[in-house]
Amino acid sequence: MSADRVLRGGRVLVVDDEPIACENLVHVLTRAGYEAASARDSRAALAELGRAPYDLLLTDLRLGESSDQDGIGLMERARKLHPSLEVVVMTGYATVPGAVEAMNHGAFSYLAKPLNLDEVRALSAKAVESSRLRREVLDLRQQLKNRNAPPLLVGKSPAMASLLKTIEQVAPTASTVLLLGETGTGKELAARAIHQASQRSGKRFLAVNCGAFSEELLAGELFGHEKGAYTGATERKAGLFEAADGGTLFLDEVGEMTPAMQVRLLRVLQERRLLRVGGTTDIPIDVRVIAATNKDLAAESETGAFRLDLYYRLNVITLRLPALAERREDIPLLARHFLLKYSELLGREVRELSPEVLGILAAYPFPGNIRELENLMERAVVLAEGSVVEPSHLPPDLQLDQPQLKTSRHGGMPTLEENERQHILWVLEQTGGNKSRAAEILSIDRASLWRKLKKAGLS
Repeated sequence: MSADRVLRGGRVLVVDDEPIACENLVHVLTRAGYEAASARDSRAALAELGRAPYDLLLTDLRLGESSDQDGIGLMERARKLHPSLEVVVMTGYATVPGAVEAMNHGAFSYLAKPLNLDEVRALSAKAVESSRLRREVLDLRQQLKNRNAPPLLVGKSPAMASLLKTIEQVAPTASTVLLLGETGTGKELAARAIHQASQRSGKRFLAVNCGAFSEELLAGELFGHEKGAYTGATERKAGLFEAADGGTLFLDEVGEMTPAMQVRLLRVLQERRLLRVGGTTDIPIDVRVIAATNKDLAAESETGAFRLDLYYRLNVITLRLPALAERREDIPLLARHFLLKYSELLGREVRELSPEVLGILAAYPFPGNIRELENLMERAVVLAEGSVVEPSHLPPDLQLDQPQLKTSRHGGMPTLEENERQHILWVLEQTGGNKSRAAEILSIDRASLWRKLKKAGLS
C-alpha cells in the first residue's frame, strides 16, 4: 500500500475473536483506503499498538477467553499508548447498554452487530478525522508549550547574569550543588534550571522539603522502605533516590535534617548506594543531588548543629541566589512575567501595570523576595477590574509604606505623569543611564522612551 493512500485513509486496528469477522472488516477497510490490521485478543492488540501509531481502534466489546480484559479495558490501555486514538466498539443488540458504558468511558461511538458496512465506512471516516484533529491539537499544544515556555529564572540584572553564567558552567557536570539564599529567592527554580541544562534533563527531577517531615517519614520518602519496616508499611516502596535514578534530586531546606538523617544522607552521597528502611540489601543509585538552605551551614557546622563532613560533601559547588532587593532592576520584568502568568491561568485580560504601581514596586523592600512579588501579582490579577493594575489592587499596607509616592514635587497628590517620570528616573539610575537597557526593562522601544524623556524634560 502506498504512503499516500495510508495518509489519506489512516490506520485502523480491528480486534475481534472471530477470525472471519476480522478478515471481512480488514478487507472492507482496506478497499476503502485505510491501512487495516487485525488482532484476535487484547494482548495481541496492545502489542500491535505498541509497534505503530493508529488512528482508530475498532474492537468488539466482548473479547474471547484469550483476552485478559474486555473492550473497555483495552480502550483505556490503548488510549494511554496513543492519546489521540479514537475507539469504536462493536456489540450485539443484547449488549447495547455495554456500548453506552463504553462511550461514557471515552469511546467515539459504537456499531451494533450484524454490522452495516456502509455504516462501518461512514463511522470510520468520522472517527479517523476526529483522531487526526485530536493529534493536531495535542501537537500544537506541545509546540506552543516548547516555544513559549518562559525561562525558569527571569532577570537581566548583573547579579542574575552572573548566576546564569555559573549555572551554564555547572550544569553539564555531575557535581553536587549547594544553593544558598533567603526564603523566596527561587532556589528550586535554580535547581530545575541546572537539571534542564544538564545531560540528565531527559530523566526525572524530584524535589522534597526536608523540613516538612518527621525523621521517620523523611527516611521513608528518601530511601523507601521494605514491607513491615514499621507500622503502616504494608508493602515495599521505592524512595525518591530510587525514583530519581539517572536524574536529579533536589533537597530543599537540607539544614533542617536531624543529626541521624544527616548521617544517612552522608553515607548515600559517599557510597552512591542506599538501604531501604528495614532493608538489608544495598541498592546502587545514580542521582545528582542539589541541596538548598536559607541557613548559614558553615556557621552551623562550627557549632555542631550540622555535620561538617556532610557540609563538605554538599558544598562541592555553591551558588548564592540574590535577594530581590539586590536585583531591583529586575522587578518590572518579574512583575510583568507574573502578571501575564496569572492572567492566563485565571482567564483574565489584565496586561499592564500602571506607572504608580511600578513606582510602588520599585520602592518596596520585598522582604519575601520573588515569592512575595508573585503573590502580589496574583492578587492584583484577581482584583483588577480592567486591563491595568492600579494601586488600589495592591495591599493597603504596601501603599502606605510608600511616602515618596504620596506627594508630588509641588506638594499635592502626584499625577500619573509624575509617577511615570519618577519610575523612568529610577530605571535610568539603575542602568547607569543606558537608555537601550532602560527601554527594555520598561517594555517600550527606544523611540517611546525618548518621547517620554522629552515630555518630562529629561532629554
